Amino acid sequence: MAFLCKGFLRAVAKRGLSSKFVRTPFKSQRSLSSLDPLPNKLLQLPSSLIKSTLDSATRFPQDNPHFSWDSLLACLPSLSSDKARLVLEWKLEKMLKGNERDYDQYLYLMSLCAKIRNASLAMHVFTSMEIHGIKPTTSLFNSLIHACLSSKDTITALNLFEIMQSSEDYKPNDETYETFIIGFSSLGNTDAMKSWYSAKKVAGYCATLQTYESLVSGCIKAREFDGADRFYDEIKSTGIMPSETILENLLEGFSRRRRFNQVKEFIKSCLEVWQEISVKMAEEVVGLYLEHGKVEEMEELLSTVVESGQAVTLFSQVNSGIIRMYAALNRLDDVEYSVGRMLKQGLSFRCADDVEKVVCCYFWEEAYDRLDLFLEHIKRSHKLAKSTYDLLVAGYRRAGLSQRLDTVIKDMELTGVR
Repeated sequence: MAFLCKGFLRAVAKRGLSSKFVRTPFKSQRSLSSLDPLPNKLLQLPSSLIKSTLDSATRFPQDNPHFSWDSLLACLPSLSSDKARLVLEWKLEKMLKGNERDYDQYLYLMSLCAKIRNASLAMHVFTSMEIHGIKPTTSLFNSLIHACLSSKDTITALNLFEIMQSSEDYKPNDETYETFIIGFSSLGNTDAMKSWYSAKKVAGYCATLQTYESLVSGCIKAREFDGADRFYDEIKSTGIMPSETILENLLEGFSRRRRFNQVKEFIKSCLEVWQEISVKMAEEVVGLYLEHGKVEEMEELLSTVVESGQAVTLFSQVNSGIIRMYAALNRLDDVEYSVGRMLKQGLSFRCADDVEKVVCCYFWEEAYDRLDLFLEHIKRSHKLAKSTYDLLVAGYRRAGLSQRLDTVIKDMELTGVR
């Protein structure tokens, strides 16, 4: 069986993977540690020099006193897919040369292959282990399946599962089924996701919190909202406490369907049971109410947040939404009341765009004296952006208020805004 497994994997590595998946670099960009200049150096180097540079860093540590494997991992998201692959290849070569026998080290390396969506490299790690006499385990197969699904190579993932089924030494376990459920959930294939959930239950494994997180998020991603509701009912029947991720996804489902009453009741329920809502949940509700001009509902949400003793961050988030809504409706009195409520809490505007919406409201109402007072109050806690100054200059110039225009220009010069 070991020979059959090895032969299949080598064949897949040569033929199957190269045409079935797309290497996709991380989209996020992280700031790299100023203590270790190597990650920044890797960003600038051509791919052909990546491995030799890493060799030099480990061979002459005095030239790179802060070098560490962890610093390299931190820079992976900022590297191109090819450079990230070379870094992981270099690590594998070092492990094999040092006769590394720790399974966890290889598992970790394969998980990194999944993160950079490079299934062929994960396959290379797997086959290299076999060549060096390290026997496969169920966990290693699971990690390889995860890398394949992360790379959208479902065919190889399914073939690997068949190998596990026919083996004696690395049979599928609970984690195997979970990997397929998570993978197909991420891919938005709810039919396959549900099939693997059924297969997991047939195999005698119970659903876990992670299982339900994947099922609910997969349904929401595919806009199968009724399916998400059914899984939530199932969660409640099992007595499992829903996670924040599940709650956020359910709220997103209600929001997308514009079920305002359900949104309101769901928020109240979350506050009663869990005593808090997340920032993401608050953003979802605020965005929904803003989109549909639900002023009263927004004020009610703010009252709920205040009464439940939520964090100041949530108060600021909801109140900012209220200010934007009143400004869009040109309800200046309500805008000023909401701004005053915010300032009394020792808070300030979250962004320049919010300030500018309020300024536009003043210009629309031609309430220039009140605008002066507003600017005087917020300058104590908020530095005006260049875009805000530009708006004031344009507004005063259009209104023919030369004195106020001169004052704004002088203020720009004093604050160094250009």
